[in-house]
Amino acid sequence: MKDDKGFSATDSDMADVYPLQLRLSVQRETNSFGVRISKKDNAVELFKRACKMFSVDSEMLCIWDYSDQITFLMNDNNQVPVDCQRQSDQEILLELQVYGLSDSIRCREGPGEAGSLGLTGLQNLGNTCFMNSSLQCLAHTPKLVDYFLEDYIREINHDNPLGMNGEIALAFGDLLRKLWAPGASPVSPRIFKSKLARFAPQFSGFNQHDSQELLAFLLDGLHEDLNRVKCKPYIEVKDGDGRRDEEVADEYWHNHLARNDSVIVDVCQGQYKSTLVCPVCRKVSVTFDPFMYLSLPLPSTTVRTMTITVVSGNGGEMSQLSPYTITVPKNGRFEDLTRALGIACSLGADETLLVAEVYNNCIIRFLEDPTDSLSLIRDADKLVAYRFLKCNVDAPLVVFINQRMEEQYVYGKQTLNWKAFGIPVVDRLYSVTNGSDLRNLYLKWFYPFQNPIEEALENCLVSKETEEDAETEVTTPSLGSNVNELDTPSDGGMEFYVTDEKGTIKNSKILMNEPLAINGDLRLLHVLVCWSEEQLKIYDTQLCSSLPEVFKSGFLAKRPQESVSLYKCLEAFLQEEPLGPEDMWYCPGCKEHRQASKKLDLWRLPEILVIHLKRFQYSRYLKNKLETYVDFPVDNLDLSAYITYGNDESYHYTLYAVSNHYGSMGGGHYTAFVHRGGDQWYDFDDSHVNPISKEKIKSSAAYVLFYRRNFEVST
Repeated sequence: MKDDKGFSATDSDMADVYPLQLRLSVQRETNSFGVRISKKDNAVELFKRACKMFSVDSEMLCIWDYSDQITFLMNDNNQVPVDCQRQSDQEILLELQVYGLSDSIRCREGPGEAGSLGLTGLQNLGNTCFMNSSLQCLAHTPKLVDYFLEDYIREINHDNPLGMNGEIALAFGDLLRKLWAPGASPVSPRIFKSKLARFAPQFSGFNQHDSQELLAFLLDGLHEDLNRVKCKPYIEVKDGDGRRDEEVADEYWHNHLARNDSVIVDVCQGQYKSTLVCPVCRKVSVTFDPFMYLSLPLPSTTVRTMTITVVSGNGGEMSQLSPYTITVPKNGRFEDLTRALGIACSLGADETLLVAEVYNNCIIRFLEDPTDSLSLIRDADKLVAYRFLKCNVDAPLVVFINQRMEEQYVYGKQTLNWKAFGIPVVDRLYSVTNGSDLRNLYLKWFYPFQNPIEEALENCLVSKETEEDAETEVTTPSLGSNVNELDTPSDGGMEFYVTDEKGTIKNSKILMNEPLAINGDLRLLHVLVCWSEEQLKIYDTQLCSSLPEVFKSGFLAKRPQESVSLYKCLEAFLQEEPLGPEDMWYCPGCKEHRQASKKLDLWRLPEILVIHLKRFQYSRYLKNKLETYVDFPVDNLDLSAYITYGNDESYHYTLYAVSNHYGSMGGGHYTAFVHRGGDQWYDFDDSHVNPISKEKIKSSAAYVLFYRRNFEVST
C-alpha cells in the first residue's frame, strides 16, 4: 500500500516505479558511467547489456553487489534481491570486474597510449585526420555515447529513402564501441571509411578534406538512418498571418518533428528565426528553420590589408616608387581603396590616382570603376597607382612599355629576343608635339634612377665609341614587323614605336624631329621603348623592376595575428545584411525577385551546440584560410542575451571538444581536444592520445567547437 488513498502495487510493480541506478566500472580504471535497468532484470540480462557496452565475452564478466557492504555474487538465474528492490532512495552500486584483460591494459601516462575508457586513438589511413578529428568529438558527445553503447539498433530505419539503410549508423556505432572498449589499442576506421566513401563519394580516396563538411554529412546521415518516423507526412507551410511569433515557431517546430525524430534531433538540433524584408514594397516574411550547427563568420576579417606601389608621373624628385600597405573593407569597393591609398600617400587636393594591374611588365587593366568589388583583386596581383595632377586629366594617356634584348636558349641554340622589363611608365600627353618631346617625357621619369655621375660619364664615352658599330653587332636579319625583330637602336640609345597594349607588335617608328601624329579622338597611346645596352648601363633599372604582391602569402609571410571574441562572431552572424545578387528572394508582394535584407535570430537552442568557425574562404578569385585567434569561453558560454525567446531554461554552455586545423588551406593537419572532467583535457592526434593542459585549448587552430548545455534553471 503506497498510502491511504488506495494506490497499491506489488513488489514486482514497485521494481519499475523506482528504477534501479547501476554504476558499472572496469577494475583498475578510474572511469565509470551509469545505466538504468529494471529491477526485475535478472543477472543474465545484466550480463548481456554489460557485454554490449564493453565489447567483451560473457565468460569474462562477474557482477558483485556492494550496497550496504553486503557482498554476494549474482548467478545466472538470480533476480535482484527484494531487499535491494525496496531501497528506492539509495543507489545500488554494482561493480563490473573484467578478468583476463590485464595484459592489454596500458598505463594511461604512457606516451600516445590510451588506457582509460574512451581514451583510444584512431589510425590514420592516409590523410584521414580530418575524419578522425570529427569522429573523436562525436565519440565523446554526451547522450550520443550512452545511446550507441546501448541497444540503438532497434531504432534503425531501413525504409527511409533519405537514409543509408542504417549502414552509416551501424558503422559509426561499431566504431564508437571499439573506442570505448576497455584496454583498447588504436582502432582502424577502415570499415567506416569504406561506408563513408560509398555513400559520400566526395570523401573517397585519400585526399585531405574538411572536418566540418564530414561532420555535417555524418550528423545528417545518422539522423536519417535513425529517424523514428517511418512515413513522413506531407505538411503545408502556413504563413504567419500576423500571429504571435511563439505560436508560429511552435507550429514550425512541431511540423519539423512530425517528419524528423531521432537522437540527433533530440540532442543537436535547434531553431532560428529568419526575417526577410523586401526593399521595394517592404513585405516581411518570417520563417522558423531548424539548424544542426551554427557557422559563424570571423568579423575581424571584414578588413583586408593590401600593398600597392605609388609612382609619380611628374618627374624630378617626385619620380620614385613608394609601396604603401593599407587596410580596406574586405567586401568593399574600389573607391574604398583609392580613398585609403590617398590618405596613406598624402595625396594633394589637386592630385589624383590612376590604379593599374601589372602582369609580365605590362598593364593588363586599369581599375577605374569606383563601384567595382575589391574581391576582383587577388592577393597575388601586382598593383601600381600613378599619381597625376588633376589639371591634366583631360590630356590623352600614354603607356610606355620597356623592352631590352635578352639571350635565350631554344633547343640548345642561343637566340636573342626582345623582352619587357620594369614597371610601365604612364603619363599624360600635354605639351607633347614631336618625338623628341615624347622621349624627354619618358626619360624624365628615369632621372632618379641614374647611376653615379662618374659611371654615367664613362658609359656615355663608351656609348659614343661604339655608336658607329651599333648596327653591325647584331647580324640576325629583320624578321618583319613582329616585336621580336632584332633591330637594335641605331644611335646606341632608345627607339620608340607605336604598339599594342601588350607590346607584341611594332607599328610605325616614332622619329625624334617629326611631329607626333596623334588622332584628335585618341585617349590612350601605347609606345614600345627599345633600350640599348649602353642606355641600360646609365640607369639602375633594378630599382624599378620589382613590384610587391597585394599580399605576399607563404610560410614565412603570415598575416598579422587578429583576435576576436566568440560573442563578436555570433553578433556578426545575427547582424542584418542584404542578400547577394546570386541569392535573390522572390517577393510575394512584388511578384518579382528582390535583393532583400535578411536577419537571423536564435529561437531554440539544442542540448549540444556545435559552432563552426568559418576559417576557409572561397570565391571566384580568392581562396584563403583565416588565422584569426577566436577567444571562446571554455567553462561558461552564456547565450542568454542572444536568445530571442526565453522560457526560464538555461542558456549556459560548457566546452567539451574542439576540432583543430593546423597549417594552410588545402593541406595541414587535424586533431581533436576532448574534456574528461575537471581540468583534465586530452589531445587526440590520430593514434596518439596524450594529456594537454587546459591553457592550451584555445588557439588560432580551433575550427569546430562542441558545447553541452548546463541545465540549471536561470534566475
